[in-house]
Formats: sequence, C-alpha cells, structure tokens
Amino acid sequence: MVALQPLLALIAGILILVMPKSLNYIVAVYLIVYGILGLFPGLTG
Repeated sequence: MVALQPLLALIAGILILVMPKSLNYIVAVYLIVYGILGLFPGLTG
C-alpha cells in the first residue's frame, strides 16, 4: 500500500507546477489534510 502523505505531497507539487496562481489554496488543503491524518491516524487504514 502506498503511503498517503507522500502521495499528497507529490500531487500538490504537480498542481503547483501546473497552476502556480493557486499555490495558497493547494498548500492550505495539503496542510489541512496532513493535519487531519496526523490527528486521526486510523483514517489511513
């Protein structure tokens, strides 16, 4: 099984390269998801 957090980081990096104007939104969503997964580690399986 692929770890979710590195996959999210990769997707966020690609999105920032494709749409640099949306950097703030991508970073915000990434940090929120990362924080939720950190608080509730059972969500990843």
